[in-house]
Amino acid sequence: MRADAQRNLDTLLRTAMAVFATSGVDAPVREIAEKAGVGVGTVYRHFPQRSDLIAAVFRREIDACAEAAVSLSAGHEPFEALANWMQRYAAFIAAKRGLAKALHSGDPAFDSLPAYFDQRLRPALRTLLDTAIAGGAVRADVDADELLGAVASLCMSAHNDGPGRAERMVALLVDGLRHGAKPS
Repeated sequence: MRADAQRNLDTLLRTAMAVFATSGVDAPVREIAEKAGVGVGTVYRHFPQRSDLIAAVFRREIDACAEAAVSLSAGHEPFEALANWMQRYAAFIAAKRGLAKALHSGDPAFDSLPAYFDQRLRPALRTLLDTAIAGGAVRADVDADELLGAVASLCMSAHNDGPGRAERMVALLVDGLRHGAKPS
């Protein structure tokens, strides 16, 4: 794909995510196209069905979250990288909330997304977690799958109604991972 075409596609997906977050997944394609600065035909050429666009937005969000693990681990101490990534993951869960209705609609376009999630996010967290455990910053009995589920539960909680509440709860959870850690 040409560089300008890739930029247009990236802009389209970023814009679609923003529109979905504010107007829901049923927002008019025309609104997404206008805000992205592309024609409606461009949207339909890349994403013939609305479900194709939603799935692409979700994959893009998964990829961005997984790639954040790499950059965070390169630029931060292990515990700080883990803590920052957990907040990034919490933001992903919050964004997913806007897509949840569509993702659980039974549309076959979304069937591959749980496996994609597992392939990209579980290894990202496991690497960060293993590094933090090896460095003695996090207790050794932490399971990556349980941690992903705990953060998702905190972010989706019915009690998560105040601004910043999910971020504070995730910070408390992550800070608790230090309890019982064996510094090396």
